[in-house]
Amino acid sequence: MTAPARRRWVVVASVLLLLVVAAVTYLVSRDEDYLASPDAVTRPDPEPAEAVRVLRALEDAVAARDTESAVALAGDSAGGADLLRAVVANAEALDVADFTLRYVDETSSTSADGAWTAAVDMTWRFSGFDREPVREEVLVGFDATGPGASVTGIGGGDRRTPLWLAAPLEVRRGAETLVLVDGSAADADRYAERAVAAVPAVRAVLPDWPGGLVVEVPDSAQTLDAMLAADPGTYTDIAAVSATVDGTLTPTSPAHVFVNPDLYRDLGPAGEQVVMTHEATHIATDAPVTSGMPLWLLEGFADYVALRGTDLPISKTAGQVIAQVRAEGVPEALPGPAEFDATAGHLGAAYEAAWLACQLVADLAGEEGLVRLYDEVSGGADIGAALRSGVGLDESELTRRWQDRLQSLAATTAVAG
Repeated sequence: MTAPARRRWVVVASVLLLLVVAAVTYLVSRDEDYLASPDAVTRPDPEPAEAVRVLRALEDAVAARDTESAVALAGDSAGGADLLRAVVANAEALDVADFTLRYVDETSSTSADGAWTAAVDMTWRFSGFDREPVREEVLVGFDATGPGASVTGIGGGDRRTPLWLAAPLEVRRGAETLVLVDGSAADADRYAERAVAAVPAVRAVLPDWPGGLVVEVPDSAQTLDAMLAADPGTYTDIAAVSATVDGTLTPTSPAHVFVNPDLYRDLGPAGEQVVMTHEATHIATDAPVTSGMPLWLLEGFADYVALRGTDLPISKTAGQVIAQVRAEGVPEALPGPAEFDATAGHLGAAYEAAWLACQLVADLAGEEGLVRLYDEVSGGADIGAALRSGVGLDESELTRRWQDRLQSLAATTAVAG
């Protein structure tokens, strides 16, 4: 190589070296780290394929009532193992059938400890009680730190949390009742006793009801809100509610009675039975999937059935509405959505007022007339037309007579303080 050529290569090499040094100096001097920080946390990615495999294995374990196989799916999670052990035990006691799990999508990224949650579409039914499977999207917790995925929890978030998938339960199964309780054996026996007694009380008015009453009792009102995906505090002042399990309103949607134990336990034996029979009446009449029914008739009829066989004095069965009339005068209209709102100040009075309206219909048209009115209106008939044809008066005349009865009770009934 000639001397000029060597000089050119030396110049080029020097320029390249300077560029490399400058580039390195620039990178080192940048505010951002160009190398991974030694303190950075490497988070594993969710593993949907492994989660799908685990869910299929859980399906099989529940179907086979195989506790050991279910517990193995929790990996090193002690809480997950306890939960899956309870799920299998509950499934056996409740005779769960048609249990399926389908992975939908992640609802969170993985945390520093490898946990993530996913929405899982589930189906199940309680054999002998639910006509069709429940279909519910439930959150499931997974752990991605191991070689695959493991289950760490079920429920929570903004989705419904099925009771049988959330805690070990006391289950009482009868020929026509199924009661599941997150509580003591004594609690379960008491709730089962109320449920069993409700069936013949409802049949005394509705003899064609085939039965099939499912009662779910969580450990608190807060848990009840989570079970029904309701805002916190929704059911604080409600002793029990009848609703479809998954929130759907088709004629075959499984509907159960859900109890608020915080309020129910303070009602006393007679009050507990009235509430249970009231809710059983809703189940017998498919009230949870009925739309367009005036609430005074819907709720008043259930109270009519629940109170029919009791010997409670009017001062107890209508004490709140009597007190309201004395303080504020008679209501202008039969109770409707505003009065039956869970946050309404006179919610108890609204139920009593509705009961008195249905009792008035029964006095005028007989019990069969009241049942016929309920059946016609729940089937879509206009309330005014049904009243005129079956009771012989229109809604305004019924309202006037109801107001007269309230006024009379307020004037003559001594209400215990």
